[in-house]
Amino acid sequence: MPDRLGAHMSIAGGLAEACHRGREVGCSVVQIFLKNQRQWAAAPYREEEVAAFRAARRTCRIASAFAHASYLINLAAPDAAGWARAVDAMHDELERAEALALPYVVVHAGSHLGTGLEAGIRQVARALDELAARTPGYRVRLLLENTAGAGATVGRTFAELAAMLEAARAPERAGVCLDTCHLFAAGYDLRSRAGYEAAMGECARRLGTRAVRAFHLNDSRAPLGSGLDRHEQIGRGHLGVAPFRRLLNDRRFAGRPMVLETPKEPEPHADRAALTLLRRLVRTATAR
Repeated sequence: MPDRLGAHMSIAGGLAEACHRGREVGCSVVQIFLKNQRQWAAAPYREEEVAAFRAARRTCRIASAFAHASYLINLAAPDAAGWARAVDAMHDELERAEALALPYVVVHAGSHLGTGLEAGIRQVARALDELAARTPGYRVRLLLENTAGAGATVGRTFAELAAMLEAARAPERAGVCLDTCHLFAAGYDLRSRAGYEAAMGECARRLGTRAVRAFHLNDSRAPLGSGLDRHEQIGRGHLGVAPFRRLLNDRRFAGRPMVLETPKEPEPHADRAALTLLRRLVRTATAR
């Protein structure tokens, strides 16, 4: 039976190639970009592209797939033109995901650019409302990703993530994707059992665990509270292996898709080795 573990996979050569790359390294789950993540616009999907992706998912036995939106999108933008452009781009991402029958699109909420946290939260909530209004009846959900905390970014803490969802008129159309490296960089010390339980207890109180729909599994090159978004291979950074064993066996998050966004060199060995390690963490905990 497929598990819930996988990695971000490149769509170079076509959407379907992400599924084949995922199968090569042992993914049950893949995360993809829906287009070039460094560009605002892209040609619409052709019907054959969509059909090929869906067929590849079946052939490669990818149990779950979801997307990450462009890094250019800033839903917290304070200026009208910038905010409108971000919302239009996010709308396009949701349209593409819906066409591929993907359940989630993960996005960085963005930066308030010095206007203040409360202003940024209001702008993101406005964006969630506008996007929900543009996509009535869609199954895809927008997932806000927690940030490492540098600069004027919005979404560093569970309280900030909760505030954005609570301010939206249709919070059920959205959710959260938690990144382990970002949590650590933002000051949540997951390394000890006490620290892990304190963080996830706060998550449960502020957000509710049902709001957490997916995870990015990344170790951190930067130390606790650094605010730096520096991903590292599992067990080779400041987090170490223990937090991942706890998370993988935390019943509060059972069934959530979890993907690696760690360095891939050497390919394809790095992802394959990391997935083997993560699966061993599940087995060894279960066997106790």
